[in-house]
Amino acid sequence: MPDIPLSRRSAGLRTRAGVVALVTAAAVLAVPTGTSAALVPAPEPATLVSANPADTTPHARDGETRAFAQVGSTVFVGGSFTQIRQTASAAWTTQRYLFAYDRATGTISTSFLPVLDGAVNTLVAGPGGTLIVGGTFKNVNGVSRKNLVALDPATGETVDSWVGRSDGGTVRDLALHGNWLYVAGAFNWLNGTAHAGLGRLDATTGAIDPTFTVDATVGRHGTTSYVWTIDVSPDGGTLAVGGNFTLVNDLPRNQMALVDLSGTPTVLDWSTEKFVPPCASPATFVHYVQDVKFGGDGSWFVVGTNGGSGWPTAYCDALVRFETAARGTGQLGTWVDYTGNDTITSVEVADNVIYLGGHFRWLNNPNASDRAGNGAIDRLGIAAVTPATGMPVNWNPRRSGSASMPAGTSNWGSSVPVLWRGSDGLYFGHNSDGMGNEYHGRLGMFPLTGGRTITPKNAPTATEGNLYVGTGAGELAKVPFDGASLGTPTPVSQPNYTAAGATWRVDDRIYWSHAVAGTLTGSRIDISLFNGGAIGAPWEASGYNDWFNPALMTGAFYLDGRLYYTRTGAGGLYYRYFEIDGNYLGATEFALPTTGVTWSTVRGMAWVAGRIVYGAIDGTLRSVPFDPTAAPAVDGTTATVVPATAGVTWSTPSTFFSVQ
Repeated sequence: MPDIPLSRRSAGLRTRAGVVALVTAAAVLAVPTGTSAALVPAPEPATLVSANPADTTPHARDGETRAFAQVGSTVFVGGSFTQIRQTASAAWTTQRYLFAYDRATGTISTSFLPVLDGAVNTLVAGPGGTLIVGGTFKNVNGVSRKNLVALDPATGETVDSWVGRSDGGTVRDLALHGNWLYVAGAFNWLNGTAHAGLGRLDATTGAIDPTFTVDATVGRHGTTSYVWTIDVSPDGGTLAVGGNFTLVNDLPRNQMALVDLSGTPTVLDWSTEKFVPPCASPATFVHYVQDVKFGGDGSWFVVGTNGGSGWPTAYCDALVRFETAARGTGQLGTWVDYTGNDTITSVEVADNVIYLGGHFRWLNNPNASDRAGNGAIDRLGIAAVTPATGMPVNWNPRRSGSASMPAGTSNWGSSVPVLWRGSDGLYFGHNSDGMGNEYHGRLGMFPLTGGRTITPKNAPTATEGNLYVGTGAGELAKVPFDGASLGTPTPVSQPNYTAAGATWRVDDRIYWSHAVAGTLTGSRIDISLFNGGAIGAPWEASGYNDWFNPALMTGAFYLDGRLYYTRTGAGGLYYRYFEIDGNYLGATEFALPTTGVTWSTVRGMAWVAGRIVYGAIDGTLRSVPFDPTAAPAVDGTTATVVPATAGVTWSTPSTFFSVQ
């Protein structure tokens, strides 16, 4: 896994550069006890961009695209490329490091022609109609402008009155909020004032803000310290910082820190040890944090990393969600999605979707290194996941070219330095030329047009309805249930509901363990639509789940992105993430803290109005309060017996709740 070149990208309010048995399928991990990890985020409506890249974007050659910005109808593109062209058959034109094109037509600008002597890492559409550029240059348009400059977006000419500069080193990232421009990089001076890796400027004038004195120092493994990636929360109150540093204002902060911006900038009491352990050779991976991005309301942020194999000790080659309001040392991720030893180089959050790019081949892959392990979901270098669980959604364009790529182009490269949500779609910059089975030289865009909305599905929320329980092959009993007592059962014939085990209801469908001869484990997860009438012909819930043996589940229910279950021969209540959009099952099993329930005797479960209703091998039905954020999540001393109903025995895994 090659190292990733120094690069930055743009996002948000600113544009930044930059078979097996159930038990053995994955390690059983205890639920993290950190403050942030106790949260159970609920899935929310989301909008995905199209998986088909736009055909009108121009192409670049050599190097990579690292940054985007938009001013009016013009898109600006920065990076380390040296040539550009309009179409796949057009001649190459020399235009180094920065160019512009019309957003609607893709036509390359012939008036915006700045001359830089070094690569562009980051772009910001600044106030007053300016384009602010950060990178590795020393001169712009023949005039000394060290690593930072403001340009006229119409002509590319230097804005002489803008005074910002990075005297002592490279600018790797910029973030704009209001009129504050946050600057990050490998420098020790800004505007002639000592600043180590971080600073804040007046975005209109480029003047230094003397109240911002936050320094990131002491690089890992004896290297010179730098800040690699930053982002500002939407309310402007928090700055997230990632890099190779180990101290921030002399406080221990290994690769990650949060800064309070609500008053005089101050380092917050937030730190994690998950980037401390070595994941691979320090000479190869000086730091692991590649990109950071706040979620839409700023209450959480995600981090994409490299570093090699680190599971479960460190968050390397992974996407991690943290909670912004958490405080203290030893912070743990709310969830972690491991690639299986492949790098994530960029992340973007838009419309309740997290997009990520890199040279990964799979997600949901903690169980193997450099191969697809149990649970691995194929995602070649570009993916979208849900903020609730980090599980992939059903969006898979892939970083691959067409069968007739132009001469001299490459299908695949090591890096996607930038993902950026523009006004019309998701822009991507990479160091190769294939995306979505098409030629897209070094850059492109997935348009909003042609995308789709994801409507979250969940367990029924009604306080009363019906409990269904299997009574024979293709036979169910429908029993009215008001949360405390049972009504008169009605026999229901459902010939499509055969060889069924543990069953759970989600919105307009049911899922069940289906014994199927010839499958890898002898069973699979099936789905059918169900609204109280006939259960339709089932279909398999994703071919990515064939490693899993659902026949071992003795009861199950779904809630807020998690499949909770009990299993044969085990005494716990477990869960895995389960993404309804693609019907993908999480690769890692977690055990909830509970007390007072003998889970090994449970047969059939349902979630009803905040309680688990469960049967047992003795045929008794019980109900107990359930809070997955509490410790314990279930206290068996508060369980109650639901009075029996004649003719029904609650001793089968095939039990579920439905309003109909």
